[in-house]
Amino acid sequence: MRKLLLISSALTAIFAMPAAASAQDGDAQKCGEISIAQMNWAAAEVTTNIAKFLLEQGYGCKVSLVKSDTIPAITSVAENGEPDVVTNLWLNSAGDAYKKLEKNGTMVRLASVLDPGGVEGWWIPTYLAKEHPELTTIEGVMKHPDWVGNRFNNCPDGWGCRVVSDNLVRALDLESSGIKVFNHGSGETLASSMGSAVTDEKPWFGYYWGPTVPMGKYDMTRVKLGDYNEEAFANLQNADAPDPKVSDFPAAPILTSATKDFTKTHPAETEFFRKMTFKTSAMSSLLAWQDENKASAEEVAVHFITENPDVWSGWINDSAKENLSKLLSQ
Repeated sequence: MRKLLLISSALTAIFAMPAAASAQDGDAQKCGEISIAQMNWAAAEVTTNIAKFLLEQGYGCKVSLVKSDTIPAITSVAENGEPDVVTNLWLNSAGDAYKKLEKNGTMVRLASVLDPGGVEGWWIPTYLAKEHPELTTIEGVMKHPDWVGNRFNNCPDGWGCRVVSDNLVRALDLESSGIKVFNHGSGETLASSMGSAVTDEKPWFGYYWGPTVPMGKYDMTRVKLGDYNEEAFANLQNADAPDPKVSDFPAAPILTSATKDFTKTHPAETEFFRKMTFKTSAMSSLLAWQDENKASAEEVAVHFITENPDVWSGWINDSAKENLSKLLSQ
């Protein structure tokens, strides 16, 4: 946070506008502590750091970012009622566990944090697709496993996409074609495997999603797994699904949700989260900037706040604008 404050002079002009006369003194003192799940991927880290800055400096909250992943975050809310807020929650990967939390009133859906949402699927480099057009379907990939290097690059353990892809591997009997499934230990190794292959124009086949730096940086072609089947895909979202059937990935809603208790005790902050949304293309641009500048998620937050006042000023209330203006004019 010290780094953010040192750079905050660059934000002074953004907050130079007069505070609204209706600003409510005391909002900052009412906020208290907020815990936000921070998923283990770049867009989530950027999102949570932007939220942390605006909530701490604008609303006076004490924000803790809880390192997590999709399934562990949902499990924690179900068992412990924490963290208060889960953002960058990929609904398609969250499975029945999240739906139960909404149904029983434990969690409340606040917003689609990315507009129009995320894309996910199984991909190959476009140069492979141009050289071997058959590889644009899963049937072609399984018929020519050597053309994709005889390897499927799978998600890390704990990610929702790992559950779906594991079930798809069984539904397709993928390994019978001679393709070995390689389960990456982290998002970094999954991304670096794609980057290394594309840089050297080598075969690569695996799961990936957007918005991300690699999907913005490399020219990739999606492998068609078949038609999207809502019932079949719902079954794929559950670990060790019985009798899994093949379905392609649908367009993915990406949510911000909060506990019911949080929405009752933090109405102003709940309204902030309802309004905090990013264009998917804008998030890809932020991630590309981060990669080009070797920046931390915290530095990307400052970059976003500096360059996009017209976006985030619509998320915060008048009281938060006044508090931020006072802080940054010091």
